[in-house]
Amino acid sequence: MQILTARTALLPDGWAQDVTLTIDAQGRIAAVARGEGRTPDAEILIPAPANLHSHTFQRAMAGLTERRGPDESDSFWTWRRLMFRFLDQLTPDDIEAIAAFAFAEMLEAGFARVAEFHYLHHAPGGAPYADRAETSARIAAAAARTGIGLTLLPVLYMQGGVDGRALSPGQVRFGSDIDGFAALMQGAGAALAGLPMDTNLGAAPHSLRAVTPEALAQVPGLTDGPLHMHLAEQVAEVDEVRAAYGARPVGWALANMDLGPRWCLIHCTQMTGAETRALAATGAIAGLCPETEASLGDGVFPAGDWFHAGGAMGLGTDSNIRITLAGEIRLLEYAQRLTTRRRAVLADGTRSTARAILDAALSGGARATAQPTGAIAAGNWADLIALDAGHPDLGGRSGDTILDAFAFARAEEAIAHVWSAGRHVVRDGRHVAGDAIAADYARVLARLTDRL
Repeated sequence: MQILTARTALLPDGWAQDVTLTIDAQGRIAAVARGEGRTPDAEILIPAPANLHSHTFQRAMAGLTERRGPDESDSFWTWRRLMFRFLDQLTPDDIEAIAAFAFAEMLEAGFARVAEFHYLHHAPGGAPYADRAETSARIAAAAARTGIGLTLLPVLYMQGGVDGRALSPGQVRFGSDIDGFAALMQGAGAALAGLPMDTNLGAAPHSLRAVTPEALAQVPGLTDGPLHMHLAEQVAEVDEVRAAYGARPVGWALANMDLGPRWCLIHCTQMTGAETRALAATGAIAGLCPETEASLGDGVFPAGDWFHAGGAMGLGTDSNIRITLAGEIRLLEYAQRLTTRRRAVLADGTRSTARAILDAALSGGARATAQPTGAIAAGNWADLIALDAGHPDLGGRSGDTILDAFAFARAEEAIAHVWSAGRHVVRDGRHVAGDAIAADYARVLARLTDRL
């Protein structure tokens, strides 16, 4: 058993003083007590959310895609061409080193676990590795090294577009038919077998562009875990799906998929008002990645309308161009302000802006990873962030203003300690194995940059 005390902590019923947690040997919170008068281990303790959408290998691309191409109209699609060229250089060793670095950064940023949307399955040229789940095993190894809680989401990617065209040379490392994907899922499950109990396996049909309707219907039967899919991210995607299926992506999904709380639908930046309300009513989680959506020019998710309709959401770091929990919260709100010309759009009558967004991200991340987390409560994993009350932006702050300083000032620098399922993985603001992980990443990055 571990005992952890806090002067103030955010509990399910609000902020509380003089809180003591008992954490069992598996990393679950066994008990929460108040008013025991113990000397605090932490000044401020808040629950740590899950990062519900990540492609870790893209972390090594950060800063390489900020020049305009020759056609004067750079977009997601021109960025994707560079991404294909980049990933063709990656070995399994590279994938593991990059993933470990990204996972360590996530923990330092305050994410205690991650849903890794993993689609880089095969060798350059598209041939499967001798172990079909080779790269899934590398993601598992990176999670073991860093101590992050892992929900692995192997991706089914079958075709180059809704019209069924063949995969391009840049996509062949992703490709599987449904039988090959079932074998990959079995191998991925085996790769996770040695990880802690807070590890689990889901599945991710990549998108309506990349998966046939027939295969999409079969994926839920391949796992008991969560289901994730990109949906309605780009205008060109909307046009392609509508031309092929006679409906917009969200409309087609509503009519043809058994959507519900098991599903996490990523981005959804291209929705009408009616689609927003109807999708929110299904209970599916919207997986929002504001930093990446801004970087790629995806558009703005209608978060105000989604919240008003009772929709569930969580936050992810997607391309990992900048791994920051506070930044994802901040940019989600600021995008709403820019489009509505109002302030505090996502606040409500009882909670401040950052509190409302964090609460939603905690709940949505727990559901998207199918893990008991997201609140400091008995039975949940001990996924925790300790903030240093001595940070200048936290001086005199209490209650929800602590979270507002975290997201909208510079108090994200106040992250002192992070626990993932009771594993004390960040101490004094730094991952416990950060130096060695960063050195491995630097060697990979230097070699890859020379090849591009």
